Amino acid sequence: MTAPHPPRTPSLPRTAATAAVLLLTAALTVPAARATTPPGITEDSTPPVRIDARDPDLRMVQGAKLAPSKVLNIKSVVETDDGAEQRQDTNDNVTFSLQAEVLFGKDSAELSSDARSRIGAIATETERQHATDLRVFGFTDSLGSSAHGVKLSKERAHAVQRELAENLDSSVTFQVRGYGEQYPIADNGTEAGRKKNRRVEVSFPRAS
Repeated sequence: MTAPHPPRTPSLPRTAATAAVLLLTAALTVPAARATTPPGITEDSTPPVRIDARDPDLRMVQGAKLAPSKVLNIKSVVETDDGAEQRQDTNDNVTFSLQAEVLFGKDSAELSSDARSRIGAIATETERQHATDLRVFGFTDSLGSSAHGVKLSKERAHAVQRELAENLDSSVTFQVRGYGEQYPIADNGTEAGRKKNRRVEVSFPRAS
């Protein structure tokens, strides 16, 4: 059996509830709406060592076969009590998610004064993690036209990127995308779900 390296303890600038989830990808089926992640975010499940199925120390039942080995992805999620901010740590990535309501006015891509301190906290953690390649992705709910959602989500992602750039070294590079209603994380059939889907995510690969 192989074991993943546990992620560093995540933190948020306010009191948060913590939950750690062990994802057994071989046994779980992901809902269709959440079956894929935006391009550029990958998780490496390659085992660090090779396991010999013929090793007598395994003491397998006669006729049994060893399943392909993989690293199970450990996911740690920290979320504020109101759900407005979330940090997710996995073996390979760190992702911050901010709901649009805490960053912008309705149907707007102009940052609020409160948004700047929230983004500044993410920039501070980015520096602490020595991240140099950031992904800034914007998302909306499914209300309105798809074209408008893509435009608004992209404008919001660029607004967050510009604020991050003000707080980070000029050597940091950015991938900025607006995906509109693609890649929902909640049910667009309810306002509570749509609120979660209206968000901007900032992520970067975890340092080795």
